Amino acid sequence: MTYDLNVAHLYGDLMNTYGDVGNILALNYYAKQMDVNLNVQVVSLGDDFNAADYDLAFFGGGQDFEQEIVSQDIQDKKQALTDFIEDGGPILAICGGYQLLGQYYIGANGERLEGVGALSHYTTKQEDHRFIGDIVIKNQETGVTYHGFENHQGLTWLGEDERPLGNVEEGHGNNGEDGSEGVIYKHVYGSYFHGPILTRNPELAKRILLDALKRKYPNADLSSQEALETPATF
Repeated sequence: MTYDLNVAHLYGDLMNTYGDVGNILALNYYAKQMDVNLNVQVVSLGDDFNAADYDLAFFGGGQDFEQEIVSQDIQDKKQALTDFIEDGGPILAICGGYQLLGQYYIGANGERLEGVGALSHYTTKQEDHRFIGDIVIKNQETGVTYHGFENHQGLTWLGEDERPLGNVEEGHGNNGEDGSEGVIYKHVYGSYFHGPILTRNPELAKRILLDALKRKYPNADLSSQEALETPATF
């Protein structure tokens, strides 16, 4: 059986720093190995986000100028995105997308930009410094190790209802202090990993796709998809 998943690429025409759109290409590659067809639609400025239309969402990163524009527009999608998340909708959010799903973030110029507040984390900034370099983290629930590249000025602090995507083994992570990197809340996965993250970490792609399949097809026999070891590297 072949399955279909509808994917919202949030602000795909604006939020594409460091080739984050590569996550869509990688997700499609892994999906085909799991007998899944992805139907991707960009949801951008002035567009409605109808939570019922999508099974999965991706939200990449952007420069401060683009993020300021998106921060204003996304307030119109705040309730729909929150409903999607609370209903178990899977989202992969990278860098600026990760920040904007939270409460707020402080830009390089010191201006506070509002997120949608769907998640409880918030982001402050470093003064005249960035975290740049290779990073390795380990997910404490699954034991899976993720590899990536970080490049961010933001310092993100998780809320009590959130847990990290992984604990830092090499690199800086969310803030360089508490050993956390990224976030997991329900089926939302946020990270500062560029690279893009899914090209180097197919285990995460499989996890996200299975989340979406189980939500859309609750009575389907997904044993073959679950039994698939790590999909071949993109």
